[in-house]
Amino acid sequence: MILSLGPGAQSLLPLVATSLVAVLAYLLAASRRQAGWIEAALAVGWLAHAAAIVVHTAGVGEAVPGARFGFAPALSATLWLVLAVYAVESRFVTLAGVRRSLALLGAAAVVLALLFPGELRPHAGSPWAPLHWVLGIASYGLFGAALLHAALLRRAERALRPGAAVGANGGAAAIPGTPLLRLEKLTFRFVAAGFVVLSATLLLGWWFSDAWRWDHKSVFSVLAWLVFAGLLAGRSAFGWRGRHATRWLYVGAALLLLAYAGSRFVLEVLLHRTVT
Repeated sequence: MILSLGPGAQSLLPLVATSLVAVLAYLLAASRRQAGWIEAALAVGWLAHAAAIVVHTAGVGEAVPGARFGFAPALSATLWLVLAVYAVESRFVTLAGVRRSLALLGAAAVVLALLFPGELRPHAGSPWAPLHWVLGIASYGLFGAALLHAALLRRAERALRPGAAVGANGGAAAIPGTPLLRLEKLTFRFVAAGFVVLSATLLLGWWFSDAWRWDHKSVFSVLAWLVFAGLLAGRSAFGWRGRHATRWLYVGAALLLLAYAGSRFVLEVLLHRTVT
């Protein structure tokens, strides 16, 4: 359901203000070429994005105390976590050519969360439910970071092939200094961390829910867990790497995306149904 600006529009001012600052800062980061401008704009956008997430999910200004959750807030939080990983890691590892893309994705995620804020949940079914939701979003962010590294690794590998084109901005010319083995290790460290967090999320969902339901969310989540388990087992036992390994990562990430964000998108936006 899209946010409406009715009589209670003043309650939306904190959310709209923080979201607007985040979007403008991200767009500024995407449009600038000077490193100083980009870093400053990304920092402002990231902080404003964090404030928007807190205001949004905490239900600030709502008539009934509670928290909002939905596919768009989940994607917004995921992009924020990926940007946090990028901000920290870019200090130690060359991650060329991704700032503009991440800034644009961050801006799109903030706008999407404004348009589709999700459902307000006044009461959690279990005191463990908030931890379950936080862990679920954290697993999204960790696997999102793994996908980012896998994309960088794939691009770096292509750039090292004979006859690779040299680009002016973030092309092959920016890749040679990138440590490929380190990128690969980081990719699978994020996969392993995401797998641990996803396992804890599923365990909490099964253990503390009143009744485990094999709905779309549960089925896709378990399938994603099995794919990631197979990927980590294959890498440990058979040394999987390269395209074979990244295909498993892409399949698992797609299943995980369908598990919550995809299912919620269909129910909230296409079917207009209230979900739990």
